[in-house]
Amino acid sequence: MSSRIPASSGVDVQVLGQLLLMQSVVASLPDDAIIPFVLEGLSDIPGVGFVEFHAGSSSPDGAPERFLLACGSSNLGELVFKVKYMGAFEPYIDHIRNFLFMLAIILDERRQRRILESREHELEYQIEIRNADLTRERDTAQRYLDIAGVMLMALDSEGRIMMINRKGAQLLGKSESALLGMSWFDNFVPADKRAEIHQVFDTLMAGETQLLEHYENRIINASGQELTIAWNNRLIRDEAGAITGTLSSAEDITGRRKAEERIQDLAYFDQLTGLPNRTLLQDRLQQTIAVSSRTGCHGALLFIDLDNFKTLNDTLGHDMGDQLLKQVAWRLMLCVREGDTVARLGGDEFVVVLAGLSAIETQAATAIETVAEKILASLNQPYTLGEIPHHCTASIGITLFLNDSSTVDSLMKQADLAMYESKTAGRNAARFYDPALESAVKERAALENDLRRALVDSQFLLHYQAQMLDDGRVTGAEVLVRWQHPERGLVPPLEFIRLAEDTGLIVPLGRWVLETACAQLAVWSAVPQMTNLTVAVNVSARQFHADDFVDQVLAVLEQTGANPQRLKLELTESLFVSDVEGIVEKMFLLKARGVSFALDDFGTGFSSLSYLRRLPLDQLKIDQSFVRDVLSDPNDAAIARTIVALSQSLGLGVIAEGVETEAQKDFLAASGCHAYQGYFFSRPLPLEDFEAFANQA
Repeated sequence: MSSRIPASSGVDVQVLGQLLLMQSVVASLPDDAIIPFVLEGLSDIPGVGFVEFHAGSSSPDGAPERFLLACGSSNLGELVFKVKYMGAFEPYIDHIRNFLFMLAIILDERRQRRILESREHELEYQIEIRNADLTRERDTAQRYLDIAGVMLMALDSEGRIMMINRKGAQLLGKSESALLGMSWFDNFVPADKRAEIHQVFDTLMAGETQLLEHYENRIINASGQELTIAWNNRLIRDEAGAITGTLSSAEDITGRRKAEERIQDLAYFDQLTGLPNRTLLQDRLQQTIAVSSRTGCHGALLFIDLDNFKTLNDTLGHDMGDQLLKQVAWRLMLCVREGDTVARLGGDEFVVVLAGLSAIETQAATAIETVAEKILASLNQPYTLGEIPHHCTASIGITLFLNDSSTVDSLMKQADLAMYESKTAGRNAARFYDPALESAVKERAALENDLRRALVDSQFLLHYQAQMLDDGRVTGAEVLVRWQHPERGLVPPLEFIRLAEDTGLIVPLGRWVLETACAQLAVWSAVPQMTNLTVAVNVSARQFHADDFVDQVLAVLEQTGANPQRLKLELTESLFVSDVEGIVEKMFLLKARGVSFALDDFGTGFSSLSYLRRLPLDQLKIDQSFVRDVLSDPNDAAIARTIVALSQSLGLGVIAEGVETEAQKDFLAASGCHAYQGYFFSRPLPLEDFEAFANQA
């Protein structure tokens, strides 16, 4: 519609101007002011008495005194004119109709706007209500997450943390906001497991493996604390069913597991030493009995009781006694293989259980005796209790078993009886169980009488075990005494050497060995093939401690005419328990005459660098207990290498005894040891056989 109202005859231009003005004013009026304003303005049109607005229409549009307010299909009402003079009014009808059409458009726009605004307000209200509901739901869900006693966490397909609750944040040691987006594997999985677990997660996300719903593992939190966690896991999938991550609940069970371990320790381990207690020992021993029966290999039980332990407790106190027990436990563990059992029964009583010994009883007995001697030598080393040096010995009872007819209780009783036999024999000893211990005592007495007679009747003879170099040359021999009993036949040293030491007969026996060996040296000096051989003679501690020992050796050398430079005296580490100054003095006196010294069984006794540097030694001898398992026991291998390195640093020779295989020899050679003694080269031989062997070599 044009904004201008065209003039016509009989039409007052001023009235038309008023209509135009009303049209422009209406657009700026509030909704409730428009109709009153229009009614008042239209009442001024010529011929009009007054004008009324009816919300509904009562007559069709087109009656001269009635005008519809309509826009499209929207009927807004009608205006009813009370006309006084139709002639004056009639010229304005079209103009009024045009004006009201514009008014209808304005009113309809206002109505539509109100409808839209109402709908907008309603929508905003609904959104506000929904947001409030969502906020309440989120807050409620968060409260449930936060009050949960476990960690709740979601990871995306890359292993990044998408959601975590307050408990989880506390557990991991970071705020919830800081944790979001962090890589779980890079930050909380132990480094040694990180690659493995990440790979499993990747295959899980790829659908190539099944989810492990329940398991336990270790994590490291932000403080570096290691925690044991129990997990419950679920997969997260999208609407298409594709795996997008994991949802887990996790409980910190570190305290529970430690408590269980503590309960386990209390039930099965000695609290002072950490060794298995009687309960666990019985279980281990029962298992070893079963294994022995199944494999046909002997097992052994050693019952170890410290000598005079009560005196230590009474004089130095129980704290010192506890320190000693801890050190004893540690030394015992170093004397056995990894799979063997060392247990504490209580007080000063310990038990060692060994499995996998030889199926042949004599060989098993020899092996276990070697272990027992190793234990005795280790326990004989000095102890430091606070600042107080202390020496301690032990008595050992041994029993062998082969089948499941043996019981735990019977074996314990047997070893206990054998241990008391060691006590009776003078302590610091090991004894095998014998079903007839009473007859064994009588046998011991008879053997002692026979031993005394053997010294008088010259029933002893020497065997010679070759000492070799890499190139197969024989450099000498260790002389080993044998007893040719008129009734028993050849009695092995194990049966009479300890008895000789206990009874003091070792002194005259040792004197005879020295005289016989030196006499043989003198004979060999005239034989070109034998003149450069040395003879190694074992000297017992009791023999060496004799006041006139140096004079005895020098007298024997003079009487036999033997070359002192071909005589080597082998001393054991137990010799140096006391009076080291006196021992060193005697060694220097003999050293000045050309006699050399080897430290026998090195590594099993009292060795310490402090006195080793002071001793005028020429050679260290690696004990066969280390050589035996040098290929299978890393500790023995390390000890053997250390002894070789130590001998080199001190400028001493080194020889390994007990070499029984070429593999052992090769290992020792690779470690720098090039002198050997053992069954791989030659057993101890009678004189004639040894001479033949040496000449052939």
